[in-house]
Amino acid sequence: MRVTVIGCGYLGATHAACMAELGYDVLGVEIDTAKRESLAAGKVPFYEPELEDLLAEHVGSGRLRFTDSYEEAGGFGSIHFVCVGTPQRRDGLGADVQHVDAAIDSLAPYLTEGALVVGKSTVPVGTAARLAARLGDGAELAWNPEFLREGFAVRDTLQPDRLVFGVASEHAEARLREFYAAVIGTGTPVVVTDFATAELVKVSANAFLATKISFINAIAEVCEAAGADVVHLADAIGHDDRIGRKFLNAGVGFGGGCLPKDIRGFLSRAGELGVEDTMSFLRQVDDINLRQRTRVVQIATAMLGGNVARARVAVWGAAFKPHSDDVRDSPALSIAGQLHLHGAQVSVFDPKANETALAKFPTLDYAESALAAARDADLLLHLTEWPEFREVDPVALGDVVRRKQVLDGRNRLDLDAWRAAGWATRALGRGSRRSLSLSPAS
Repeated sequence: MRVTVIGCGYLGATHAACMAELGYDVLGVEIDTAKRESLAAGKVPFYEPELEDLLAEHVGSGRLRFTDSYEEAGGFGSIHFVCVGTPQRRDGLGADVQHVDAAIDSLAPYLTEGALVVGKSTVPVGTAARLAARLGDGAELAWNPEFLREGFAVRDTLQPDRLVFGVASEHAEARLREFYAAVIGTGTPVVVTDFATAELVKVSANAFLATKISFINAIAEVCEAAGADVVHLADAIGHDDRIGRKFLNAGVGFGGGCLPKDIRGFLSRAGELGVEDTMSFLRQVDDINLRQRTRVVQIATAMLGGNVARARVAVWGAAFKPHSDDVRDSPALSIAGQLHLHGAQVSVFDPKANETALAKFPTLDYAESALAAARDADLLLHLTEWPEFREVDPVALGDVVRRKQVLDGRNRLDLDAWRAAGWATRALGRGSRRSLSLSPAS
């Protein structure tokens, strides 16, 4: 079986390299010249653990190569995976599917008899049914949504926690089962369903995860007001297996290229289907998430005496999450940018995302290390939970900064150790541990 992957960005490049790892001959289709040439040279144009070694190995073996020709792709593959991006529309909240449409329209004239086109892009429900009619009589469509976590994408592709097949025939299901036989053979569960359900699975999963994050961040604000500790609270409720502890880490909120645009796109599509009121809680999820960034700026301003102008602020983290260089909708960069606009001198360090952050926020300063970013700082903000930040000695760091103040925006630092080293500390959702003074009942 020979495979093509249409669109070789984050999803496509990962899928192409992993399918080559499974033993298939893979042809990636990428129309961006710089990206295609980088991939063809075995270089990944973004950071993802393990991916570059995998890519280089299979480019070197000849099992994986790249082209910009849809005609070549149509003649090469019997299964074609569509992995192009679906960003938020510029004129609204909905997903922009123009690249998916273009990929289908460009590929369709060259499809061979019996070809299977498999959508992996995150699309509004109803897209697959619309596209199926545009393939012609000789080809068939299926939808196989991706569930990759940045930083773990290779593992999530080769060892997924589930496979979802949205199909219109038993034949398409059989072909997907044959294609993924090695993965299914390890015990990966398979859910076989229709197009609409397969499309909704991905956005529903992301909406649920986003809701968990915003829920615990709302509770964190209550904890601060009440003098409670949101970390202990999350630990306690997380022991209930109906709730679980994952995605209950209070902090600066979520970002990246998936959760924010997916919940907005879900809400937009619900409106088109006439059920917007049912999904209106997603507006609150989004609002709470964005509010976290404003809260951090407000707390930082208070820690600096009410005015950030000319203060030196160190920001640890730029990527929206660790093990990635992705700064799309990054809470860390949003906060750094707001402080800079208010007059602060902001120095940012991220182990992998300095370059991508510089392209988005060129007016910020970028340091070569965590210590260099903190030099002469009046306030340190911990905003992306890279493991190496937790390993920094707060005693040694105290000799570098001007004022020993830290705001832990991810609730991952050992604040007892920092306080013992003489630091003033703040963290979201962790009250002052004072006893509440309750008014007598009237």
